[in-house]
Amino acid sequence: MKQTKVDRGEDDKGTQILKSAARNVALSETAPKNQDTIRRFAWAIDSVSTHLEELRYFWARTLGISGPQWMILMALADLDQRDGVPVNAVSKKLHVDSSFITTQSKLLEKKGFLRRKTSTEDARIVQMSLTDKTYKHLAGLAAQQEALNEFIFAELSDKQLDQLTNTLSGLKDRLEKACLKVIVDA
Repeated sequence: MKQTKVDRGEDDKGTQILKSAARNVALSETAPKNQDTIRRFAWAIDSVSTHLEELRYFWARTLGISGPQWMILMALADLDQRDGVPVNAVSKKLHVDSSFITTQSKLLEKKGFLRRKTSTEDARIVQMSLTDKTYKHLAGLAAQQEALNEFIFAELSDKQLDQLTNTLSGLKDRLEKACLKVIVDA
């Protein structure tokens, strides 16, 4: 009879991760104060993310689309140099599977918010770009968004905002590596 991992006293990946998390919690009770600061920072970032998502859904509703669809439009507005953006570039920017971008972009195309065109260089690649209708909608929202950004970032100088952005960008890169490390170490 073949023994399972449980019979042999071995843990699966999920159990290993949970045990690792439990050890970290136990260690955190005696950890230096900077661990408390790190936890508060993580909660603050989580809260910022939640509020940004609420704002995305607000802007999305003004166009009659979903929050994730709004993010696709924003990614295209950010990435497009007027020659279109491949599906995989948008999926990478949004950290989602390319099949999700394909499905949602087809819905956005039906609503007239973007164009999908097969690449002339590689028929496997679909290039997406915003329509004039979308650019007009976004231009109509620009004043509201700028006023909101002024309110949100009022306490930061341009230099401070740039420094914060660079710091968070570096942290994002480290977190990506940390996620890979957790997977490898588990």
